[in-house]
Formats: sequence, C-alpha cells, structure tokens
Amino acid sequence: MNYDVIIIGAGPGGIFSAYELSQLRPDLKIAVFEAGHALARRHCPIDGEKIKSCIGCKSCSIMSGFGGAGAFSDGKYNITNDFGGTLYEYIGKKQALDLMHYVDEINMRYGGEGTKLYSTAGTRFKKLCIQHNLHLLNASVRHLGTDINYIVLENLYADLKNKVSFFFNTPVDAVSAIESGYEIRCGEATYSCKTCIVSVGRSGSKWMERVCKELKIATKSNRVDIGVRVELPAEVFSHLTDELYESKIVYRTEKYGDLVRTFCMNPKGAVVTENTNGIVTVNGHSYEDPSRQTENTNFALLVAKHFSEPFKDSNGYGESIARLSNMLGGGVMVQRFGDLIRGRRSNPDRMRDSFLTPTLSATPGDLSLVLPKRILDGIIEMIYALDKVAPGTANDDTLLYGVEVKFYNMEVAVSDKLETDHEGLYVIGDGSGITHSLSHASASGIHVARDIASKS
Repeated sequence: MNYDVIIIGAGPGGIFSAYELSQLRPDLKIAVFEAGHALARRHCPIDGEKIKSCIGCKSCSIMSGFGGAGAFSDGKYNITNDFGGTLYEYIGKKQALDLMHYVDEINMRYGGEGTKLYSTAGTRFKKLCIQHNLHLLNASVRHLGTDINYIVLENLYADLKNKVSFFFNTPVDAVSAIESGYEIRCGEATYSCKTCIVSVGRSGSKWMERVCKELKIATKSNRVDIGVRVELPAEVFSHLTDELYESKIVYRTEKYGDLVRTFCMNPKGAVVTENTNGIVTVNGHSYEDPSRQTENTNFALLVAKHFSEPFKDSNGYGESIARLSNMLGGGVMVQRFGDLIRGRRSNPDRMRDSFLTPTLSATPGDLSLVLPKRILDGIIEMIYALDKVAPGTANDDTLLYGVEVKFYNMEVAVSDKLETDHEGLYVIGDGSGITHSLSHASASGIHVARDIASKS
C-alpha cells in the first residue's frame, strides 16, 4: 500500500503533524501506524482492588496508543523554552513559542476551552525561592487535567479518522530507504511512502536506536533523569499551586553541586505506575473535575545524569536502577521521609500509623537500597530546601515513591527542519531526544507538517 506520508507513532508529535497536514494538504494520502490501542480501548487493568500492581500487558495502555504516554498524563502544556526540550535550538526561540501557542489554540478548539492558563510572570514566589537558593523557572502552563486532555484527544481523533488512515496495534518492525522514498514493515505487511515522520516517544528509544544504526543516522548520547515521586498533603503546596499550578523549581546541592528539580506537579492528584519496556516506574496524574481530585499533591524530584566515555548508555543505567527497585519491591516501592532519614525501611505498620493516605498501593521498603547515595543525598537536600518555601515538605509522613525514571532518546542528528540526512525522513517528538514535553513534541509535529506541505 502506497501513501504520500507515513507517520510512525500516534503520540502528540504524530497527532499534530497529521492534523496540520490534513489542514494544509487535504489531497495527501496519510497513514499513522501505532503500536498501541485506539483511545477508546486504552484501559489499565490496575483497579486498586482486584489488581493492585502492573501485570505486564503486551501493550501498556498508559504508555502507548492514540495520544501516546501523554494521553493519561495530567494534560499540562508548558509554553516555555526554559524546559521541556531544546526545540528552540533548531528552529529559534520565537518560532518555538509561536508553535506552542498555536498548539494551545488547537487544544482550546477541541474541548479545552475554559481551562486555566497559569503563569510565573511577576510572581512573588521567584523572590521567595531565590532567598532559599531555589530557582523558579519561567513558564506559562495550560492545565487541561487528565479528564479534559482525554476529551481533547477524543475530539481530535473524531476529526482526523476520516482524513487519515490509522493502523492501531500495528508496531513497525523496520524502516528502509527505497528509490521512491521509504518502506516500513509491520509483520508480514509492507507499506511505502514518499515522506516518513518518525514520532515514537520515549518508550520507543530502543527501536529508534536500532533504526538509526540501520540507516546510519548520527546520534549522540542524552541524559537520564532519576529520582522519586513525592506525595504530601495538598495544603503544603497550595500557596504555590493555587497561583502557579506547575512550579518548576531547580536546586543546586551543597554537597556535590548537582542540580535537582521538581517535575510534573499534580495538585490534588494521584500517583500512578507506568510500564516502559517491561520496567515498572512511577508517575503522577491530576484531574480538572473537582469530584475526581484527592487530598494530596504529588511531584517528582529528579537528578539528571549524563555519561561519556567509556560508558554512554544513560538509559541502560536508569533501567538497571528501576529493575532493582522492581526486584526489591515487586514493582513500585514507597518510603516515609521520616523512615528514610532515620535509616530504616518503611513497613506496613509504619504506613498505617501515617497521617497521610497514599493514593497508590505500593510496597513499603527502603529506597537507600535502590538509589545511588549521590542521587539520594541530593533528593534529601532538596526536600529540606523546599521545606523553607513550603513548610511541611520535610514532615516524617511525606511519602517517597521509587523509582521515577525519565528515559530520553539519544539525540538524533536532524536539520532545522527536523529532517535527517535522508531526504524526506523526519524525526520528531520525544523520540528525537530533542523534545521532552507535550507542548514541545506537539510543536515539532506542526513544524514538520508545514515543511512537508510546502514541498509536496
């Protein structure tokens, strides 16, 4: 079967490239291939009662399917160049921000209207953070919530399904360059196209690495972020979250000079698990609907690790730590902060005596047996630093879930059009190693679609 454009991956990058192409060039024959399920079929079996932990589904509905790993996220679109990726280094800061605002406009048209756009501009918290050696990054944040984000995706799919051919539960095994363009192989079937957009997300990192080797596309090592997810009473951070919603705060540790940052803050949200290539890690969600909100707030504390010669496998390092956590905890492990600093493991009795009710059923344990000392020392320092701007962060009952690992693809060599040195082969989204967020990944899809539309 022949197409003008084939898009591999139906995450944010793939969706927005398909959307923009369908708007600009409705004459093009476009197909999207996705390893996971259609949106309506994406259901995680964990219910907290009969099934309490990951059972290793063949296709993880949290990580793959229409909407990508962001489908069941809390739907935060950070409009900023300060974090979320380095797209601006390729296309320019103004262009990157313009594209992110355009993505926001689309989300508003497809069901996100009425949601709030938060901003750190002019906030009093910048001064408060600086006074305690913390640094609040600049951003505008559109919070859709997991529920509204799902509605936006439903509406986008309803619009696209009659304009674009979708192939769900159809993983792409190989991509080959042919005389007329590219050929992709899915099991026994093959499909060809003039132009191919690869948008496989972070979960496609191993696949992307193999394709780059086969096509001799240059790559360079990226980082891996390792840490924990913190859960505490929503009141502790309410003065920050009520005004900013998402507060990206960076701290430089006194002991090692490492950078520790907050990530993916979920006011009144829930801690969840996710499965990446058979490894169970932790994440967080939050909802716009007040009836689905909890009494807790959660966020990640992450330390970035870069490697060079002789070891370059950042993701392999992160995987080994996550596997150790899975081995000791049977999945995700949880520990009270008070137990951690006293050098003792949390157990069911200590968890029951806690004043905080966890939102995720996890195995009580000892994170010091999992996380390297340098990373754990940095996380502890950061918690005490945050306690100065949000008193109560360092309470004994604050929960730490481990491990949280953010895997980043090796950065793929592409032009300012996000095109590889193979003409007509583009790599976008988090699978490129260039973007690390919903807004940046979506913007990269729009950018590439416009370039393709101008050439065809």
